[in-house]
Amino acid sequence: MNRRAKVISIILHALFVIMVYIFQGMIFPYLRVYGMVPLLLPIACAGIAVYEGCHAGGIAGLFAGILCDASFNEPVGVFMILLTLSGLFIGALADTVLTRGFVSYMLACIGILVLSAFVQIFPLIFFAGIPYRPLLTVALWQTVYSLVFTIPLWLFVRSLGKRAQEAASRERPL
Repeated sequence: MNRRAKVISIILHALFVIMVYIFQGMIFPYLRVYGMVPLLLPIACAGIAVYEGCHAGGIAGLFAGILCDASFNEPVGVFMILLTLSGLFIGALADTVLTRGFVSYMLACIGILVLSAFVQIFPLIFFAGIPYRPLLTVALWQTVYSLVFTIPLWLFVRSLGKRAQEAASRERPL
């Protein structure tokens, strides 16, 4: 991929992550199911990592993590580190052993959502002394609720990757 295609891809993915952040922060709090709101930014990060690879997954994870830390009541940097490392790891797997298909994307989404749920409930269990069973139940249902949105996000990420590749192929050589 040439420089222009990389810039176009980065801009498109950054706009996508911002759009997902807006949906997660401004629309989905009004669509609560049993008090739960889906986590969309980790799913977007996983999609970019699976489809675009290690570097794009790490950058998307860093950006999505910063936005998650800004919007959630979590210690600063927790989601930034989690999503950056997850994006790098998922992207590295996609570059080496995973196929860039829907099954790999679903497995990556399940993994990243389970890790995100663990990050959210860990301080409540170990520092606030809240019983773990209700928290695990909420984490499980939040993961399932979030997985409902994997298909539309996957289709969007996949189309973004195709648009960047088409833009690169239309570019005339100098």
